[in-house]
Amino acid sequence: MNNKDITAERVSRTASFIINAPVDTVFPLFGAFEERKWAEGWEPVLIYPSAEVIEEGTTFRTKAYDQEELDYIWRVNQYVPADHLIQYLVFTPNRYWTITVQCVSLSADQTQTHVTYTYLGLNQLGNRLNQQSIDRMYADNLEDWAAAIHQYLS
Repeated sequence: MNNKDITAERVSRTASFIINAPVDTVFPLFGAFEERKWAEGWEPVLIYPSAEVIEEGTTFRTKAYDQEELDYIWRVNQYVPADHLIQYLVFTPNRYWTITVQCVSLSADQTQTHVTYTYLGLNQLGNRLNQQSIDRMYADNLEDWAAAIHQYLS
């Protein structure tokens, strides 16, 4: 297939929600291994480094959510704890995407969280899967994430 035959499509969406907890409690929950505490079925399998730590370059695998891909490879692309910022790069042979999480302290016991998913298809299958994924992810505008985190913290 000639590269001219591929029309890469980019889709992006952001949602924000408030968690009733301090930013230093909330932000770590978006680390791949801490996310197990509130995200049902979340099972990352560490690839690099040899211990479950979050740092730039940490790499892990998860099972795919759809039937057309086997698994996803994740890499911590950016990690700036002082700014409460983490970004993951996720890829498959058909597509890649970034997930950027930025937490902002609103008060001593409230944190606003901004989550942006940006997908890019590498082929027509990737384009289709990306649209399905972003629609599924933002069906509740990430209020399901907020509810799960609040439930874990209570």
